[in-house]
Amino acid sequence: MENKEQVTKCVMVINSELPLGLIANTAAVLALTLGKRIEGIIGPDVLDGSGNYHIGITTTPIPILKSDSEGINVLRDKVATKDFFDLLVVDFSNAAQTTTTYEVYTEKISKLTTNDLEYLGVAIYGDRKKVNKLTGSMPLLR
Repeated sequence: MENKEQVTKCVMVINSELPLGLIANTAAVLALTLGKRIEGIIGPDVLDGSGNYHIGITTTPIPILKSDSEGINVLRDKVATKDFFDLLVVDFSNAAQTTTTYEVYTEKISKLTTNDLEYLGVAIYGDRKKVNKLTGSMPLLR
């Protein structure tokens, strides 16, 4: 039997045209949500050779890929199709980035259509082949 890491894949795609602080913030928001939604993605706590305690970190590599705003919007539209319905998709948009509370965010996004949103980044998790089909040609964010 294959283990989870061999059959699944997780990637983030972030708008590389954003300022560095917004890139970091986008990655942090996506990572937090992935950690909550994916069972077992965080490993157990560990002790180092000196006996110091370290809280568990992700057990899955998460490459951060780059695209521009238009490319991320196109990707978000593709993952919403029936071919990719089984993938977990976390998105972070300008609606979220420009609000200071979750209450304001939910009110703001409820008044916008998908076409009104500019995605700063998305995280995709699921079947490795499907994730590769969507993102395999995208370069790493460096």
